[in-house]
Amino acid sequence: MASCCYPDIFSWIQKLPPLSQWKENSMSTCLCSSSSQPSLNLSVIKDLLSPTVSFSIVADFNLPISLWTSKPIKTNPRSSNLLDDETISCLLVNLIEAVLSYCSNKCRSSIKVPKLLDSVPNFKHIFNLVSFTLSFLICIYEAPANLRSICLANLKSQLTNPQLREASELLMKTIGSNLEEQWMRSINLAITNWIQERQANNTTFNTPSPLFSYSLSTFELWKVHLYCPIISMDVESSNNSSPDERLLFSLKHHQLEGVIQFNYRVIIQEKWVDVLVAIDNLRCDIVRLVNATLIKERGVGTEEKHFPSRISLHLTPILQTNMISVSVSKSSDNPTREIELEKSLETSFDPPSSLLGLKLSVGETVSTSLKPWKFEESVHGYSAILNWFLHDTMDGREVSSSKPSKLALINPRAWFKDRYSSAHRPFNRQGGVVFAKDEYGNGIRWKVDKSAIGETMEWEIKGWIWLTYWPNKYRTFHSETRRLEFRENLHLPIA
Repeated sequence: MASCCYPDIFSWIQKLPPLSQWKENSMSTCLCSSSSQPSLNLSVIKDLLSPTVSFSIVADFNLPISLWTSKPIKTNPRSSNLLDDETISCLLVNLIEAVLSYCSNKCRSSIKVPKLLDSVPNFKHIFNLVSFTLSFLICIYEAPANLRSICLANLKSQLTNPQLREASELLMKTIGSNLEEQWMRSINLAITNWIQERQANNTTFNTPSPLFSYSLSTFELWKVHLYCPIISMDVESSNNSSPDERLLFSLKHHQLEGVIQFNYRVIIQEKWVDVLVAIDNLRCDIVRLVNATLIKERGVGTEEKHFPSRISLHLTPILQTNMISVSVSKSSDNPTREIELEKSLETSFDPPSSLLGLKLSVGETVSTSLKPWKFEESVHGYSAILNWFLHDTMDGREVSSSKPSKLALINPRAWFKDRYSSAHRPFNRQGGVVFAKDEYGNGIRWKVDKSAIGETMEWEIKGWIWLTYWPNKYRTFHSETRRLEFRENLHLPIA
């Protein structure tokens, strides 16, 4: 059986002849195959009673198995091809909706998938991306075991080629942030299930998509979106305890969703140019990949999950020929410390029957308040480095690099217990964090030579995010910290 690498699904559909020229009831193209296994095909099948067709993803065994079928699609008998541009756009919407339907934790919404016409840049690559993404999900959930492994490896290779990665960024920007989140939850739930299957079989392999991120540079704004399933993040430290299966189910079925936004300004001075970059918004959320009912039935509830414990960002101009200097606004935002010492003396008289008739009590109260998040700025060369650290408010230790004692883990009054509902929680009720611009000084200032005017400079943002699990309400000694790394390029016109 011939191998088919990076098949052009869009071009194949465009060239399908009208129904009047068909010699059989179906036509197929290969999505992926190998020399020793049946292929995974995309088939178009005509309806014998009406001028409509449907598309199917088929496992091409001796007796073919249909794994997914589209909605019926009307054809135009007067067209020289099976589908005109408008109909292909409708088919693309059908495929996108099919991918979104695999999101287990979606909210009801009135937001609709926009109809993309072939006038959209890279429409062909977007169409192929969506087709391969749906095939990837179908393969994980529906394909027979002897076909699944080879096809998933093939589809993974297709989805990570540069053309389709660029198309995925364009698709996300086109469908909007709400549908983007649903899209990524569909994909990362499938990836989580696949990794769990491989781990259960003690099979080592590279994760199919440890991280999806993309950047946007526009309107004096730098913006980075990133998504990563928890299960594919590197374990940086663990107390080596063995969590039970229910706790593991809860911890694994989450993903990190992050948004990083910077505002930038270019100010042309008499002899140089100032580039000012300030934090606008930084958001990290830990989001369920399955619904709350399933988390309660198979897991240990919705409040056992990782939490952000450290964030580190490096902003670096890539070409530094014209750079003069870089300045940061403050090196450290120290924790708030409030130490209160209160002494009291109380006296009272008892009735005459009392032995002494006088009672004396002395009390002393000491209270300490620590700000849980500490922010630091520093400089390395022309790189500006921004760090957020979460600290244990009981002993001041940095959470991402320390392990709680067993006594602390069972202490019901520890700061990390009931962490999503207590009045002094370091997270929002959903378990994430938001850092806004009003907390972090005047930002970063690069001084650039005037010879850069008229150019578009490129900056790199490199980052690391640490997530930690310490038990919230569940009784366990398990704790761990995971980490991911991302890298994106940003553009800034000097004008």
